[in-house]
Amino acid sequence: MQYKTVTAAKTKSIALVGHDNRKDELIGWCRKHRQKLAAHKLFATGTSGHLIAKQTSLAVEKLISGPLGGDQQIGALISEQKIDMLIFFWDPLAAQPHDPDVKALLRLAAVWNIPVACNQSSADFIVNSPLFENEYDKSVPDYRHYIHTRITGQ
Repeated sequence: MQYKTVTAAKTKSIALVGHDNRKDELIGWCRKHRQKLAAHKLFATGTSGHLIAKQTSLAVEKLISGPLGGDQQIGALISEQKIDMLIFFWDPLAAQPHDPDVKALLRLAAVWNIPVACNQSSADFIVNSPLFENEYDKSVPDYRHYIHTRITGQ
């Protein structure tokens, strides 16, 4: 696989997702980091987005509910390089009806080399990193080269 370097802007696009048993924790985390988050563009799935906006007054672009396709919407935004990081408070102890979507979302985050936080500690590390509020160069797959190779065999 060939890679290219892209620059994540100073203002990040951040996806926020919280499973049912973790929504309150995600909202509390957003409250704690409200000032830092307010400087960035926020996206969230369904209920999480509505609750975050209502309880923190943060501007959030609300997608549909995760089980109804919201996880896939975020995955599409990641693959289009429109999401710079994923804060995903998932519940590892509860079976989710959309577990394949959750796995696909985490896979896309890994493929496109974006930071992922699955709990408060890792989310705290991300927002307190100097890279959070600055531009950041990262490597991502160069699929133009991948497609060319697949078509031409070269």
